[in-house]
Amino acid sequence: MSRALPKYNKRRVAIIGGAAAVALSGAVIAGTALAGTPSKSSSGNNARTLAASPGTISCPDVASKLPAIPASAQAEVTRNLTLLQTQIQEANNRLQSTVGQGGPNFVQNAILGPLADKRKSTIDRIAISIGRTAAKPQGLDSLAACTLTK
Repeated sequence: MSRALPKYNKRRVAIIGGAAAVALSGAVIAGTALAGTPSKSSSGNNARTLAASPGTISCPDVASKLPAIPASAQAEVTRNLTLLQTQIQEANNRLQSTVGQGGPNFVQNAILGPLADKRKSTIDRIAISIGRTAAKPQGLDSLAACTLTK
């Protein structure tokens, strides 16, 4: 049992819907236009102020500390060495994208600490892979920690 709306109700819905669409379009246009507007400094010119570089993350080289890699482990070791580089790149990207966030220990707690944990796991996988067919390398865990260089 559907009832047809009287003519005046249909017009009212159409007018209200059209007005809402116009208002929303105007807000989107204004927001888009303002998003590209540079902020004004206190001197009144249009110069943008750029934040100082947060630095980069520096990690010890794992590949140079590895013993001879058995042929049977080469593919897995190479894949994990590549993963170590990817982890550093991701941490540097996070460092750049979070400038000014968090407190005084933010970089250590949110970026360097988790990076060290990931690196330790990846380095352990490298050692295990080598250890399947040769002597398992020892002391590689010390290569997991990274530092922030400015």
